[in-house]
Amino acid sequence: MKILLTNDDGISSPGIQKLVEKLRFRDHKVYVIAPETNRSGVSHALSLLRGPARLSPFGEDSFKCSGNPADCVLIGLMGALPEKPDIVVSGINQGANLGTDLVYSGTAAAARQASLLGIPSIALSLVSWENHYWDMAAAWSADNLEELLTWWKKDCFVNVNIPNLPEGPKGMLSAHPVVKRYDDHLTTVDDQRGSRWCFLILKDEIANMEEGSDHEAVTKGFASVSCIYNYNVVRN
Repeated sequence: MKILLTNDDGISSPGIQKLVEKLRFRDHKVYVIAPETNRSGVSHALSLLRGPARLSPFGEDSFKCSGNPADCVLIGLMGALPEKPDIVVSGINQGANLGTDLVYSGTAAAARQASLLGIPSIALSLVSWENHYWDMAAAWSADNLEELLTWWKKDCFVNVNIPNLPEGPKGMLSAHPVVKRYDDHLTTVDDQRGSRWCFLILKDEIANMEEGSDHEAVTKGFASVSCIYNYNVVRN
């Protein structure tokens, strides 16, 4: 299978580098186009709308990109590679992309961009901010890639959250995105030039333990699998 890998943590992130290793070991043809630095939280922003993006070689069939995750997918699927990938995999993200996180996530946006172009796509995230079991997550993702693709449907992408367990997930559960609240706050500092510097202080995320939600699945040790549609059409 021909796979385009990207992420929002940057091309040097262990999540994407471990996944490259595991997928190539299983004889997949893997191309990588990923941001040159961390682009977490950029959602579906397209720098290509403001000017060109730069690709620079970064190992075998790999390129670091000056743009955002969605740019990387557009570039990879619209002619920058020697052949068109069969699928796009975004991740493995450092930290969860559960529920409302999908609004902000560059990881999710990259997978969404591929599905908008009709290409099967998966967003992968490891539910932890420290002591990551990257080898487990990468091996599990590579071993279960074909099964995860069976969840893909037209006009959606598959969002997967992997619990950070050394032995790996207990299994997979179909799950709906949970609604989360973010207990963040802003602090400001005025400098001598009259400017005000604004700093977002990230605090706790609050999610209800909804039955059938992605949050419930990973809390119980299962990988959550959600089909996220690109848009909702309301008909009377």
